[in-house]
Order: sequence, then C-alpha cells, then structure tokens
Amino acid sequence: MKRTSVVTALACAGLLAATGCSGSDSGGSSDGPVTVTVMTWESAETNAAIKKALADFKDDKVTVQLLDTPSGQYGDKLASLTQAKKLPDLFWCGNDTEQQYTSQGLLVDWADKIQNGDGDFKADKFVPSAMENWKTADGQMGGLPSLMNTYGVWYNADAFTAAGLPLPKAGWTWDEMYAAAAKLANKNGAKYGLIADQLTGPDGPFTMSMYSVSAGGAPFTDNVNHPTKAEADDKYKEGVEKLTAAIKNGSVAPPGYDAANVQSLFAAGKIPMTFGGQWLAAGFQTDKPKIKYGFAPFPQVQTPTTLYDSVGICTPQYTKDQDATFKVLQYLNTKVWDAVLPASPVAPPAYTPAQASYFDALTKAQQTTVVDTVKADLAAEKTVGVRFTTQWAQQVGDLTTANYQPILSGKKPITDLPAYVDKINGLIKQGS
Repeated sequence: MKRTSVVTALACAGLLAATGCSGSDSGGSSDGPVTVTVMTWESAETNAAIKKALADFKDDKVTVQLLDTPSGQYGDKLASLTQAKKLPDLFWCGNDTEQQYTSQGLLVDWADKIQNGDGDFKADKFVPSAMENWKTADGQMGGLPSLMNTYGVWYNADAFTAAGLPLPKAGWTWDEMYAAAAKLANKNGAKYGLIADQLTGPDGPFTMSMYSVSAGGAPFTDNVNHPTKAEADDKYKEGVEKLTAAIKNGSVAPPGYDAANVQSLFAAGKIPMTFGGQWLAAGFQTDKPKIKYGFAPFPQVQTPTTLYDSVGICTPQYTKDQDATFKVLQYLNTKVWDAVLPASPVAPPAYTPAQASYFDALTKAQQTTVVDTVKADLAAEKTVGVRFTTQWAQQVGDLTTANYQPILSGKKPITDLPAYVDKINGLIKQGS
C-alpha cells in the first residue's frame, strides 16, 4: 500500500508470465475447519495492522493466517509459489497478473459470485472502471480489485505563489501546465519545472492518451487487456508535439531522467511539479515536507480525462474451500480497510462503501486537495489504461524505448510515430 509496493505489483507481470504453471486441483468446499491463507506485499507495519483487523474475523469454521512475506521480495516469492503450485488462498496481485493468470486457467473465477452476491457486496458497489478492467475478454474475473490508484500532478504551492502563477486545479489545461513548467524551471535549485516519468517513461504512450481523448481524439489503444489496435491520430500527434517542445526548451525532464528520488526532492522543494499517484500523500503525511504542496487532477484539453488503475486480490484454482475463501476476501475488501486506512491513507478502496474511512483520514490530516483530486479522478468522464496487461507487454516497452522515447528527445523525427505504432499493431496481430 506504499508507493514501492504498488510499483512491485505492477512490475511483476513480466516475471509472472515467464513462470511455468500447469493444471491445478479443483477448489470446492470442505467439511471440516478451514485455514484461509493470505499473502500481501505490504510493509511490516501495514501487515501488522491487517493482521490485527483479521483477528476480528468471526467464523467458527474458518481461521485466517497472514503469511510473512517481505514486501521487497514479493515478486520472487510469488513466482516460486506459482511454480510449486503452493499459492496462498488469497494473494495481492496486479491487474496484469490477474489477466494473465486468469487466461491460463490458474485462478478462481469470481464473476458470477460477485455479480449475483448476497447483500451489498456486489459488483455494482465497486468502481465501474476497476471491475471492467478486471474482466478477461470472455468475462471472467480471476480476482477482485481492492485498492484504486488515482493519478495527478503534485505541485509546490510555494513555488507557484513565488512565481505569480495560479495554483493548479481541476479544469486547468495542458498549455497552462507547460507554461507553468517553463516559468518554474531553473529556479530555487530546480532544473526542470515538471518531472513526468509517466509521460516520458515506458508507459508514456498510454499516458499521452489523456491528451488525445480529452481533445476528442482516439486513445493510444482501444483496450489494454485485449487490444485490437493501437493508433496515433492527429490529436495524439498534437499532444506528442507539445511534450517534445517542452522537453526541448528544458521545462520538462527528458526520457531517462532518474526518477528514483522524486518524492524526497519534491518534499525538499527541488521539484516544482511531478506526475504521481495519490499514495504519496501517506508518505507526506508522515514526513511532513516543509513546503506547502497540493495535488491536482491531470490537465485537460476539453473533457476531463484521467488514468485508471487498480490492484487486487487473487485466488488459485486449488484453494481448499472457495466459499470460505470468498468470505475472507469480502472481509478484506470491507472491514479490513476500515481498520487499516485511517492510519495509512494510501488509496481509495475499489469497494465504494469502504471509501469513507480513506477520505475521512485525509480530511482529518488536512489533505483537502488530495481528497478533491481523488474524487475527481474516480468521477472523471473519460479514463484510459496505464499499460498493456498482455503477456507481450514487455515487447511494447522495448519498442517504446527504441522508437517513442527518441522522438520525445528529438533524436528521431515526429514523422516516425506512425512506424512505431505499426510495429505495436504487428505485436497485437501476433498475440491475437
């Protein structure tokens, strides 16, 4: 639930796709007492809070055991357990992992159970974009989304005020963002006005979809889970041209910029603006930067558009008792967040009734801009995916490094953009 945890989850896909997995035992119900095992990628502190919350789970026939897994080694642990067919009953997983494992028949399909469930724990109580993105092409759901990742622009309010600039807010434009970045560059120890690895890094082509879609154009791909095409229409090209110009004039950091210390540099006042997720708020709440700062929605051209993304919890086919496991899954997605998020408000739950504790904690901590931006993101009219979840996604990353990023850096002409897209369409065709 901290930033490194989320990155770990999303980076696992390539590793997991390479793991050999054969068939599994069928998971039904057992007659005797059942132990449901849970594995997370969280920190020791967060796991302690989860374990404490799980102690209040009441069912005479079910015992819950939280496995001890160091967050920094989660990917390796998950890969080895997958290979050995010893996955825990419930394990934290990224959207890419869920899509790939479900398509291979490795996970329990919860689609019918969550669609027709009893009480309030049903599909229509989850964030719609999260539920839709967790479905495979044939409608299966090998897990349930648990926490949403929302994204926006973190800004140094002191730097904006000193430069005579209005603070970023919902409805501001891409042109206004680039103009602010130009004015804030090379001031107070900041070389660049904007650090935006999500625009210039491996996932940059997907992030640029926000510009195109907001302007009435097409997204970079029609679907990140099961795409049929990639494209870069005139609006998309316009967005790339503006970003390239901003990199050229030195207001935006170029591809290859080391973003490892962005959070600490921002807190120290050395970065005026940076793209990032809502999870940074929890760290800032603890570290208390000396600067005044805020969190704003992504800029727009016309229609509010943002990235959608979520992490979740998956179950292997060979779980001992699916009914017992689902009871614990429901408890994790509801009561556990109510207990954990007030102390560490890192993300809004995908299950909307559980979001109150998250927003209440941020409001109590006077993180009002985070509350407003996360709510705006969750309600955005248009959303685009953050990356392909396919097994050949890494090949797209290689193409981006070799073709798209050099365009942003000015090493290749913008006229090479169609050729880059054609190569991706070749991968889509091969993978379909």
